[in-house]
Amino acid sequence: MAQAAQTNAFDANNSPIRVEHDKKRRQFVIRLNGSHDRAVLLYEYVGKKTVDLQHTEVPDAYRGRGIAKHLAKAAMDFVVEEDLKAHLTCWYIQKYVKENPQPQYFEHIYQ
Repeated sequence: MAQAAQTNAFDANNSPIRVEHDKKRRQFVIRLNGSHDRAVLLYEYVGKKTVDLQHTEVPDAYRGRGIAKHLAKAAMDFVVEEDLKAHLTCWYIQKYVKENPQPQYFEHIYQ
């Protein structure tokens, strides 16, 4: 079952940005443009309590609007809430953590 986290940000159509967590497909998704387009963050379990945050993708038309930031926050909050350890393969997640240095994030990242 997908969980949704509501934020106060809005997409191009002035619709609220909602991050959905699809645990079965191991991805965080933001539906854009009435769900025609999607921004995604993909991850894999690489151990029982270890995830690899692998890739973030935002369609070209939506880049530069802070959409990936919502995916990164949702993924890092998931890692903390589930008490997991994370490998940050995705360059964008690495950048997000540097720009948002939350102590709880660092406790859950393999350095």
